[in-house]
Amino acid sequence: MKPAVLVIDVQAALFDPQPRPFDAQSVIVRINAVTQWARNEGYPVIFIQHDEPGTVISLESNGWQLQSDLHITDRDHRINKQTPDSFLRTPLHPLLEQLEVSQLIVCGYATEFCVDTTTRRAAGLGYPVTLIADAHTTHDKTHASGEVIRQHHNATLPSIGSFGVTIKAVPTAQLIGNNVR
Repeated sequence: MKPAVLVIDVQAALFDPQPRPFDAQSVIVRINAVTQWARNEGYPVIFIQHDEPGTVISLESNGWQLQSDLHITDRDHRINKQTPDSFLRTPLHPLLEQLEVSQLIVCGYATEFCVDTTTRRAAGLGYPVTLIADAHTTHDKTHASGEVIRQHHNATLPSIGSFGVTIKAVPTAQLIGNNVR
């Protein structure tokens, strides 16, 4: 099975202003480790960017740009989206078919919105999903911290079996086989 890595919404306006998302800098380090591993293995890397007109993440704005610490290459792909679902009204599914991708590795921002929705939609489309347990994040909310939200999704998403494919949550080091902090 050929995987692809989806890096969801790691954008300047979402990561740089204070307060930053939970564990933000370490998440970026882990994402860079995962994307480098994928490139070394010959797997596609796809950066997904949320565009919301009239906001700090409107298309082509400074805030819409990928976060400056991400490592990006010319071989990587980019997808623009306007909903939490990276598949809805985007060319993601046709791109995955063209690249002959049969499973997804998911990381990025925001755990409870775009990461969650994309993971569920991918499973619904028949893609087994590996959620990188320590490489997705969100901001603290009034009802729960970013850390608790991440822990919750790492525990609950893998318990969904009704899609007929596996969703698992694994730490970066388990995926790529070395110690990444």
